[in-house]
Amino acid sequence: MHAVKNKTYGSGFQSSRREKYGNVFKTHLLGRPLIRVTGAENVRKILMGEHHLVSTEWPRSTRMLLGPNTVANSIGDIHRNKRKVFSKIFSHEALESYLPKIQLVIQDTLRAWSSHPEAINVYQEAQKLTFRMAIRVLLGFSIPEEDLGHLFEVYQQFVENVFSLPVDLPFSGYRRGIQARQTLQKGLEKAIREKLQCTQGKDYSDALDILIESSKEHGEEMTMQELKDGTLELIFAAYATTASASTSLIMQLLKHPAVLEKLREELRAQGILHSGGCPCEGTLRLSTLSGLHYLDCVIKEVMRLFTPVSGGYRTVLQTFELDGFQIPKGWSVMYSIRDTHDTAPVFKDVNVFDPDRFGQARSEDKDGRFHYLPFGGGVRTCLGKHLAKLFLKVLAVELASTSRFELATRTFPRITLVPVLHPVDGLSVKFFGLDSNQNKILPETEAMLSATV
Repeated sequence: MHAVKNKTYGSGFQSSRREKYGNVFKTHLLGRPLIRVTGAENVRKILMGEHHLVSTEWPRSTRMLLGPNTVANSIGDIHRNKRKVFSKIFSHEALESYLPKIQLVIQDTLRAWSSHPEAINVYQEAQKLTFRMAIRVLLGFSIPEEDLGHLFEVYQQFVENVFSLPVDLPFSGYRRGIQARQTLQKGLEKAIREKLQCTQGKDYSDALDILIESSKEHGEEMTMQELKDGTLELIFAAYATTASASTSLIMQLLKHPAVLEKLREELRAQGILHSGGCPCEGTLRLSTLSGLHYLDCVIKEVMRLFTPVSGGYRTVLQTFELDGFQIPKGWSVMYSIRDTHDTAPVFKDVNVFDPDRFGQARSEDKDGRFHYLPFGGGVRTCLGKHLAKLFLKVLAVELASTSRFELATRTFPRITLVPVLHPVDGLSVKFFGLDSNQNKILPETEAMLSATV
C-alpha cells in the first residue's frame, strides 16, 4: 500500500490553520464569520444538535435554485415528514428492484468506453453515467438519447451555478442557473406527464413511482411543482457526489493493481467471475453484494480518503459551547468531514489507501461513529447513501469483471476539492474490453431499458 500524494490540492491552507488554531477556529466565508469545526466529538455535537442548537443552512442561491419544496431546504416537522416520504425510495425492497437496471446501465456504459478508440475523460463520463442512472433508473423516464444529451448539458449549467452568488444580473452565474432551472423543469414536466399517462409494460416501481405512492400514503398528494422539485433534487443528490466517488474508485484501482486483483479473487471465490477471467452470466442481487466483504472495504476506503463533499454548513440557533469556545447565536458553522477523517486517531497511517483497515481483523471504524462520516450524520444523514454505495459496488464489480483499463497520461493528475473532489484534468484513461464481444455496443440494452423502465 502506498501513501496518496497530491491528495488534497488546495486543502493545505485549512490543515495548516487547524494545526495552528486547533479543531475549532474562526474564519470568514463571503464576508461573514464562520466557525470551522473538526474532530469526532465536536462534529457529533453539531450533527446531533440539528433543530435545537443548529439549523441547516444552504447559500441563498442554492435554496432558490434547488427550490423551496426540497428535503435539503426544509426544517423541523416539514423536514421530518419529507424524509419519511423520501426514505421509501431507498428501502431494501426499492434498491433490489433498481439493481438490475443499474447493472444494465453500467454494463452498457463500460462497453461504450471500451469501444472508444481514444482515452476517455473519466470524471466527465462518470457525470454522464450518474445522470443517465438518475433519469433512466430512478425516475423511469424514457427520454430519447438525443434529448437526454441536451438535458445533460442544461443540467451541467444548472449545477455549475447552484453555489453562485445570488446576484440576479443578466450575465451572472445565478441568472444562468435560473434559466437552466426553467429549461430543466419544462423538460422534467413533459417527462413526468408522459410517464403518468403511460403505465403499461413496467416490471418494477422506480423512485418516482414510490415517491408519488408514499406521499399519497402520508395524505399529501404532490403537486406538479413538488414533483418537479423532487425529481430535480433526486438528480442533484445522485449526480455530482456519485460521479466524484466513481472517478476516485477508478483512480485508486489504477494506482493499486494489488487491490484490483484481490477484488477479482473475491469475485472468483463467490462465483461471480470464472477462473478463466470472464464474468458469470446473470444479474447481481443485494444478498450477493452484501457477501462481498473486501468490496465493501474498498468502497469504504475510497469514501474515507476521497470524500466527495468536504462538510456541511449550519446556522447557530442558540449560543452554545464547543471545545471551550462560545459559539454565538446567528453565526455560521461548517463541520469538516474531510479534516475529521484526516485527523481521526482511530485510523492508522491516514494518508495510505488501505481497504484492509475496514476488514474484520482491524475494523478501525468500530470505535465511535463520528470518526468516519462520508455521508454526514444525525437527522440529516444522506438519505441516498445506500443507493450511492450500491452504485459504486456494482461499478467496481463490473470494472473488475469486464474491463481492462490503463492511465493514458504519464502521471496521475492533481486533485481539486471544488465544487466536489475530482482530478484536475478529469482523469484520462484508456479502456479495453476483456474479449472481442466486449467492444460491441449492444443496441438491445437500450431497448431493454426503455421497455422495462
